[in-house]
Amino acid sequence: MLSVVAIFLDTLAASAILRLMLHRHLNHQGLTLAAIDDIIARGRRADWEQLRADLLDDPALGEKIRRICEPRVKDPYAQRYHFWMYYVEGRTA
Repeated sequence: MLSVVAIFLDTLAASAILRLMLHRHLNHQGLTLAAIDDIIARGRRADWEQLRADLLDDPALGEKIRRICEPRVKDPYAQRYHFWMYYVEGRTA
């Protein structure tokens, strides 16, 4: 059963129809704070590329990303959050 699920998820991930990663514990695909946090924390390159494209389309999304990253950049090992915080700051500077 696990291999069937893995094949199904691989097929979904490869599909051009699926633009955003499936988020744990969420029943929608909008870019809520929880969804953005999930993309930053667990996303793969394609997910990050889509988040970047969404940020370029909607600069207001940068404030959501900043709100998520701000408390986490205190941890020097939270590299993903550091990356996105600096990226958003660089876009608004």
